[in-house]
Amino acid sequence: MVRTQIQLTDEQARHVKRIAAERQVSMATVIRQGVDLLLRSAETAVTDTERIERAVSVAGQFRSGSGDGAAQHDLHLQEAYRR
Repeated sequence: MVRTQIQLTDEQARHVKRIAAERQVSMATVIRQGVDLLLRSAETAVTDTERIERAVSVAGQFRSGSGDGAAQHDLHLQEAYRR
């Protein structure tokens, strides 16, 4: 393990202390768990480019049954939100 020093805001320190007390672990353990969570989410994060590519890849793949979906998009969306 590598020893390191970090600075937390007063609010962050209070929250970490509370979580550590609730879990009956050290503040260092809570912080390491938080870092692990951040690293896992960063590994599985989808970039904006990937999101756009996914959206474009399915465009036109489905039928609404209505012939005016593109022309009346805003109206259809408004009706959908009313339901």
